[in-house]
Amino acid sequence: MNILILSAGTRNKIVQYFKKEIGDNGRVVATDCSNLAPAVYEADRFYLVPRITEPGYLDCILDICRKEHIDGVFSLIDPELSLLARERERFLEIGTTPVISPYDLVETCFDKYRMFCLLEKMGIPTGKCYVDKRKFYEALERGDISYPVFVKPVKGSASININQANSDEEIELLFRLYDDLMIQEYMHGQEYGADVYVDMKSGKCTSIFVKKKIKMRAGETDKSVSVRDPRLFDLLRDFVETCGFAGMIDVDIFLNDGVYYISEVNPRFGGGYPHAYACGVNMPGQVIVNLEGRENPVNIGSYMENICMMKYNEIGIQDMNGRQIVP
Repeated sequence: MNILILSAGTRNKIVQYFKKEIGDNGRVVATDCSNLAPAVYEADRFYLVPRITEPGYLDCILDICRKEHIDGVFSLIDPELSLLARERERFLEIGTTPVISPYDLVETCFDKYRMFCLLEKMGIPTGKCYVDKRKFYEALERGDISYPVFVKPVKGSASININQANSDEEIELLFRLYDDLMIQEYMHGQEYGADVYVDMKSGKCTSIFVKKKIKMRAGETDKSVSVRDPRLFDLLRDFVETCGFAGMIDVDIFLNDGVYYISEVNPRFGGGYPHAYACGVNMPGQVIVNLEGRENPVNIGSYMENICMMKYNEIGIQDMNGRQIVP
């Protein structure tokens, strides 16, 4: 069993988990566009590749899959997920399975307004969103929404260009500064994150791990505590199975006045996934089972509550003598 992890970056733990689960039965190969990406040095082998926007990038990845006899491939960054989903058949033709949800669903996840429309259509609580300023101001007049609100890119990640606005003047300024923005209701409740796995063979949700977010940094969870709520498990299971997700899913949720609101969905490993793995929610193992052609059993919510995750900084030291340093 050979796994290719694209754009590994600083996600050392993900590489370590897959190496542990595969053991002596295969290899973990990683890529990045920089040889200063620490996670690649955890892999059995790594490749320095062009940026995903450069011509020939996909052919480069397909060549690596052929050379390394890769069984499954996934990416750890948002911009690459659509590429994997769109080119799924090209990977399958060479015997490599992309661990990714269907293309249209991936695109919906990265268009926050489309996701809002989908959630509303499904009857799932979510924060109000507006891409038309006029409609927002009309809703403000009616009292359907109030300040403060979030102004953010319709498509974006890592909390880039997300701002809180407290007045019409601030809304107008942000819309002059940035393009393709939307206005989103400010959720005052407690934020949660869910790591969800949808079996690639059966289409069933096989595991869910929920954490209460205590501290955030650059859009990722820095500190969290595990919680269990069957009501939230049911909401998430119905959502991901009805939509047709596959593989690893990261979901942001708010609890406001006793109601769970789904905020955002990322069809990849979330930055806080190490918390789930440490609590026994083994998604790398489930990926391997699926790539071996088998279904995973449903095992939702099988972990302890009140287990805390606390991220902290570490460093990597690497001898770069004779090697060009690529930032």
